[in-house]
Amino acid sequence: MLRKLTMVVMFSVLSVGLIYGQTEKPQQAEKILKTAIEEAKASHKNVFLIFHATWCPWCKRLDKVLETPEVKQIMDANYVITHLDVMERDNKVAEYENPGGKEIMKKLGGEKSGLPFYAILNSQGKKLANSNVMPKDMNLGFPGSDEELAAFKSLLKKTSKKISDADYEMIVETIKKNLPPPKKS
Repeated sequence: MLRKLTMVVMFSVLSVGLIYGQTEKPQQAEKILKTAIEEAKASHKNVFLIFHATWCPWCKRLDKVLETPEVKQIMDANYVITHLDVMERDNKVAEYENPGGKEIMKKLGGEKSGLPFYAILNSQGKKLANSNVMPKDMNLGFPGSDEELAAFKSLLKKTSKKISDADYEMIVETIKKNLPPPKKS
């Protein structure tokens, strides 16, 4: 009987948390980043910090690629992946945007970049690279062209510790599969 009562109480608490928890304000960006850096330090990895927004279709494509089981396994072996929500619009700012995220984005060189913008940090929080790797320091964002895919591969090679050439090629192929279909003329 006590076990049933405990289960009912736990279910009730979880239900209330799910229903009312959605009105919570987004976490402070510094706290999210600090947690990722601590995890990276403990696991001897780098941090892959992605700046995104709910309205950004390219951000969603990047997340979809990174969540593909094969890519996720490779990326998780090398990086602690974390997100900061920035550049939201209208009423979505208070609901989704991480306070302080824009300042961190600016500090990491993404002030004039579009989304997704990402930066790779070492386990001490020092920037190793960011996605401004295209000509004239333009943001790579979601890599689509051959030039962008080569730049993304180079960025990963520069900042990862144990990604094989076969793994790089698999990531590139997964990205290609997630490109939008070509526009019909």
